[in-house]
Amino acid sequence: MPLLALYVTSGCHLCERAADLIRGAVAAPFRTVEIVDDEDLLERYGVRIPVLRQLDTGEELDWPFDAAAVRRLTLNHS
Repeated sequence: MPLLALYVTSGCHLCERAADLIRGAVAAPFRTVEIVDDEDLLERYGVRIPVLRQLDTGEELDWPFDAAAVRRLTLNHS
């Protein structure tokens, strides 16, 4: 089960860029979470997406983040 979640909305070009960046930065699997269908997620992340969240710790990276920040997030919690 992935320990990373990328909160997104469909059609978000920044979300697509973030997903590509994560794929290139780490070998760790991640899942994308569509926020539109969940009122709580929409309220929490609606103006912040894309957001990468370390699921076991709750640590989050708001966009813009870079490959180094993604690697630090995953290395600190692997």
